[in-house]
Amino acid sequence: RLRREERKIPAIIYGGKKEAVSISIWHNELKKALENEAFFSHVLTIELEGKKESVILKDLQRHPYKPLLTHADFLRVDKDHEIHVNVPLHFLNEDSAPAIKLQGGVANHQINEVEVICLPQNLPEFLEVDMAEVEMDQVV
Repeated sequence: RLRREERKIPAIIYGGKKEAVSISIWHNELKKALENEAFFSHVLTIELEGKKESVILKDLQRHPYKPLLTHADFLRVDKDHEIHVNVPLHFLNEDSAPAIKLQGGVANHQINEVEVICLPQNLPEFLEVDMAEVEMDQVV
């Protein structure tokens, strides 16, 4: 509660071969960083007691009705071990797809992100899905 009165939120860094560490993060800085969708699929660097930790945001808790963040979980990453991360999909050329432009179809997105398993240095910011050649009733 004292952290929240200072406009900080509690967070934890866990994983790897090190012990879990509790930290505090400035609420407004984290909220501003979250405005960029790439924040969720980037390897972040957090400086902790003079040492840099490579982490990814694994979980984020929000207040049920106020625009406040309440807790964050960061997972340590090791450059030699694969990580499982949900990466957003960007749909390209929907307006020019024959099924939409010529036949009056509507694109229905069942998913907006996919799980990617890769080494941290190969983690994509997003994946592009080109819809230019999609025909009516085609599933991508």
